Amino acid sequence: MDIDNGKQAGLSGQEEPVLWPHEALKRFRMIFRAVQQHTQWVESCTGVTCAQLWVMFEISRNPGLNVSELARVMAIHPSTVSNLLPRLEKKSLIRRERTPSDQRVVRLYLTETGQTLVDEAPDPKRGLLQHALFELSEPALKALTENLDGLVDAMRIPEDQAAMQPLAVRSTPPRKSGSVLNLDV
Repeated sequence: MDIDNGKQAGLSGQEEPVLWPHEALKRFRMIFRAVQQHTQWVESCTGVTCAQLWVMFEISRNPGLNVSELARVMAIHPSTVSNLLPRLEKKSLIRRERTPSDQRVVRLYLTETGQTLVDEAPDPKRGLLQHALFELSEPALKALTENLDGLVDAMRIPEDQAAMQPLAVRSTPPRKSGSVLNLDV
């Protein structure tokens, strides 16, 4: 492992200061590219988006979740979950059942086809980024969150509902050029 002395070899062969903004940007590019490639791979293997697979994975782990419970588990807004369900239902991958004791409550279950898809889908079923975050220690996650808060502040991003939505829920098919960054989760 290289020792970080804050310098790197420049074009002239002489040491130049490390440009930390560039290094951080490279890491974001690596993360985004890996998530994009994983997303495309999952979609080509399963025919569902990463966000849809994650929904199905959570339902398989906890059959009978309602929309609010599923939203809480996924850290997204309930309306976002509701928007993901119709396509899964149309493909006969999930089913909704009203609770006999309270018809207002709708529970979510996988169909046999849905369970087979989840069982055969590539890992990580929660998505690459979520999986990696769950692998980090609590101190590492706390430090990462605090540092990302600094970046959010520097970008002057208003705190709004964006924090409770997947990175992108695509409403149109991906372009073949690969120029679109699609981060479903």
